[in-house]
Amino acid sequence: MPNEPIYRYRFIPVEPRHLNMISEWLAEPHVAKWWNEDSSVEMASIAEHMDSVSVEPFIIMLGDEAIGYLQTYDPHLEDDHPYQDQPTGTLGLDQFIGESDLIGQGHGPRLLDEFVSLLFEEGVPRVIVDPDPANSQAIKAYEKAGFVAFDTRTSIYGPALMMARDNPDLVSEQSPDDGQETRLQ
Repeated sequence: MPNEPIYRYRFIPVEPRHLNMISEWLAEPHVAKWWNEDSSVEMASIAEHMDSVSVEPFIIMLGDEAIGYLQTYDPHLEDDHPYQDQPTGTLGLDQFIGESDLIGQGHGPRLLDEFVSLLFEEGVPRVIVDPDPANSQAIKAYEKAGFVAFDTRTSIYGPALMMARDNPDLVSEQSPDDGQETRLQ
């Protein structure tokens, strides 16, 4: 469409200077409802992630404005992670838009598509998300960003609709017995 604005998203690593802002976002009702309502628990976890091998936390930037939080994680690098049944190389993704006035404007699907495309360029074969099945707004955003539901689960994180987006540049074959990757080309 000729009059559609151009959005420029960037993803910068979380630094200590971002923690107060993230804490404020976690206290927003639209975030607290789906993340831990005790923001101090989430903040402790996010602070640990800055030095983690298995989790990479980012601030979502729209132009020069910080608008949200995003993290990737490798379930194969965490002991007893409930998603270790995913193919090797799979990354999980969690995110939220912290600025409430930006909710419902299409930023979620656009920034997800952009970020996942960057991961695919790096060779990541699959990206998974696990929204609460009751979070219809998040599910709709993930679907618009190309994610497809493949399972429902209840884990230590609560109920989850498992959704995945596979790298179209990689052809993978799944073993029908165990869902494990058998070949990537």
